[in-house]
Amino acid sequence: MPKTDEALLARAKAMRSEMTQPERELWTALRAKRFADTKFSRQVVIAPYIADFVARTHKLVIELDGDTHAGNEQRDARRTAWLEEQGYRVIRFNNTDVMGNLEGVLLSIEAALATAPLPTLSPKGRGLSA
Repeated sequence: MPKTDEALLARAKAMRSEMTQPERELWTALRAKRFADTKFSRQVVIAPYIADFVARTHKLVIELDGDTHAGNEQRDARRTAWLEEQGYRVIRFNNTDVMGNLEGVLLSIEAALATAPLPTLSPKGRGLSA
């Protein structure tokens, strides 16, 4: 297993202490197995990216998109595609969703947790389960 980039780890650690208000609101609902008895982690390095929230056992990534994501839709699409190639499912919410409809966001996350994870791809790009 390749060693994780130390600079990326340091950035993730800094991001944990500098969370936005929407990130804090969602983290309060998800942390400490409070939600669906699922362990979530925040600002997780999945090199070369840092995912906002991850439920590792479900291979689910939750991304919150704020104003800084406007105009970066192609970059976000590449990031999502790469994470999905690693076997993760990615769901995205914008900050307005979290601040104005946290219950709806949590219902969407609950539905995603109930869905089977993506199949893990073999090195040749085929699913292991056929």
